[in-house]
Amino acid sequence: MLGLPSPRKLLAQLSLGASLVAAQLQTITNFGNTYGTQLTMQAYIPGNLPASPAVMLALHACGGNGPGYFQQTKYKSLADSHGVILIFPSSQKDFNCWDVASAKTLKHDGQGDSQVLVSMVDYVIKTYKADPKKVYVTGTSSGCMMTNVLAATYPDRFAAATCYSGVAAGCMAGSPGSSPISSDRVCSDGKIIKTGQQWADQVRAMYPGYSGSYPRFKTWHGTADNLVYYRNLLEQIKEWSTIQGVSFTRNETSTPQSGYTTMIYGDGTKFVAVSAAGVGHVVPTNENLDFKWFGLT
Repeated sequence: MLGLPSPRKLLAQLSLGASLVAAQLQTITNFGNTYGTQLTMQAYIPGNLPASPAVMLALHACGGNGPGYFQQTKYKSLADSHGVILIFPSSQKDFNCWDVASAKTLKHDGQGDSQVLVSMVDYVIKTYKADPKKVYVTGTSSGCMMTNVLAATYPDRFAAATCYSGVAAGCMAGSPGSSPISSDRVCSDGKIIKTGQQWADQVRAMYPGYSGSYPRFKTWHGTADNLVYYRNLLEQIKEWSTIQGVSFTRNETSTPQSGYTTMIYGDGTKFVAVSAAGVGHVVPTNENLDFKWFGLT
């Protein structure tokens, strides 16, 4: 097994130039109550905005920030082509990781990170008359962990989700923190193992009384990940295939590229998982396929 670099070195690598400032982003300060989370909101509004535009929330990794993630990814060009509003928020606590461990964030309207992120979406919908039925979320590493949490705590607010190299919703519950430095590592090391029903029960407990549908979900993970171990992909698979009520159908090898295997559940419209052979932390984003999964292209 490969040795694990120091957490601080990993965070530096994960930032990937997050100090860069994306001049095209607008900083929005009046989006709502932050409940002490210190989250900040940055958004990109394309010039060719159509009536009732779609909205995509994009969540950075630990050590990063919204402007850096905006620079690193290619969502801007897709947003320009298809008239999609992009939200690139920033976390400023716990080495800039999203809180995916506290009771507040793991509860619908619990006044944690998850609720604050949804308030940013609400601001965009209200201000730009965006379509509330066309709201999507994606993220990398810690951002993928929060994508899982948002799909569980606010399933009625997101139509679909994609994410890269994360963990199942609720996996970090009870950890003293959410970063490689502050967490207890049990979850990230792939040692939280549950049945699909146990995961589904945990998801449903995050939004008591909710009986509606959950976002279509696509998750990616590398087999050589030694920061957020590959076992976490299986736990996400059990969680979301159970929630969606779909079973494994088939593998599509060398899809979307050599070394990648796409695992289809049901008819492939509700849940899909992608295994990237030999890929570490993190799996590179595939922006075109994200937009395709969202139904935007």
